[in-house]
Amino acid sequence: MRDPFKNPFPSGSARHAIWEMLVPRDIDAFLAADWSRVEHDFVEEGFIGIDGRKEISPDKWRLAFPTLSAYRQEWLRQAKDFAEQSFAEDPRTAIFTTTTLEDIEIEADMALVRKKFDGGITKSDGSRDVLQWQTLYYCRLHEGRWKISGFTGYLPNPMG
Repeated sequence: MRDPFKNPFPSGSARHAIWEMLVPRDIDAFLAADWSRVEHDFVEEGFIGIDGRKEISPDKWRLAFPTLSAYRQEWLRQAKDFAEQSFAEDPRTAIFTTTTLEDIEIEADMALVRKKFDGGITKSDGSRDVLQWQTLYYCRLHEGRWKISGFTGYLPNPMG
């Protein structure tokens, strides 16, 4: 069985660094609603974020984040909303358990990263918040480290 807290890639590798950025650092920053923990993980110039709206058809996807600033505002809104909720289980463990990031394609100084969520988290009132989508991250080696230059996210998981 997969350990959701263990980086599956060899230490010191590009894939290891990308996993650390997109799994533990991203999750911990989100739970703390602290953008400063991830702000240096992005390439601001030329950043683009597409909201797939959990729709299969690209005709329904939207250019929701034409700038990093637009994405930061939505990220903070979601993080603060999440922080105000009450859960019957440890949110960090639940998010790690639902998260899979095992497919990273690297060509030269660019990477296509597939991060998937498949599961949920139980709220204090007994209801379940379903976490079931996927994101394609576009990363590049920038200023000596791997960073996010854009993404197509909130896609259905599975597609189709």
